[in-house]
Amino acid sequence: MANRMELLEAALDGLHEGMGIFDGEGTVMFWNQAAQCITGHAAHELLGREIPEDLTPLLAARNPWAPALPPGVQPENHRSATKTRHKMGHMVPVLASVQVLNNELGERLGTALLFHPLEGLDALPQSELGDAAFAEDVRTDLLEQLQIECDDFARGGAPIGILRVRVDQARELCKTHGAPACRAMLEKVYYALAHGLRPGEKIGYWADDGFLVIAHERSEEMLSAHAQRLVGLARTADFRWWGDRVSLTASVGAAQAASDPVEPLAQLLRRAREAMENSIREGGNRATIAARGGNPDHAQEDSPCLPL
Repeated sequence: MANRMELLEAALDGLHEGMGIFDGEGTVMFWNQAAQCITGHAAHELLGREIPEDLTPLLAARNPWAPALPPGVQPENHRSATKTRHKMGHMVPVLASVQVLNNELGERLGTALLFHPLEGLDALPQSELGDAAFAEDVRTDLLEQLQIECDDFARGGAPIGILRVRVDQARELCKTHGAPACRAMLEKVYYALAHGLRPGEKIGYWADDGFLVIAHERSEEMLSAHAQRLVGLARTADFRWWGDRVSLTASVGAAQAASDPVEPLAQLLRRAREAMENSIREGGNRATIAARGGNPDHAQEDSPCLPL
């Protein structure tokens, strides 16, 4: 039977608001799943350490390391609107509440932090499949890097390929369990993919249900094999919501930039998207390589990846 501490941690981890608990020295003692979703910082990265500088605005409502209050004086709960920097680099508007934790004698034990995105701003950035405008603060850096590398390729630099990744369960999970669950799921897949990329590759959020990877494989065959590898990596993401494990799969579309003549970036992006959509139409959990002529063909692989 679970002990009281396990039950308490499970209850706090199920909150839709981000929560952090710090000891008297400012060390992170608890960081729930919603806090990870909002900031991009996982609990295993923070526990036992001081809060990263990017997250200190969350504590700006008051100085949580101030001297302990005199006996009998109740601590105040300060709430303030601020912005914190996500691990991916974009800013997230939040409403934060900081509570100093004292014992019966007024001695400071630590600090509790509760925060959530400001209303109307907690949705994921919209994809190009929808009608809403892009969240440019999420995608700008990746777009700029993509243009730089395409320009370098046009001058005879390293080959470039684009991998569009769509998490097959994202939209359904958002409908059934809400945006917090979807964000948590995307974070898990992001880390699974990012840890498996090759040196020099880059990954970033590109839509409300997936990512874009900039690769430098030397041929379409190698890019195809890499796309299949990402499909496998997505399945390794261990995502649990309220104790239930959700099996995850991804649809990947890959496009290798043509060099004779040099392919425009817009066309390369379009071919990668169309290849991804082809993977989606055929059931997901697979990769498709975009043929140069614009009609995507299935990526070749030694052991076919069948839908779950």
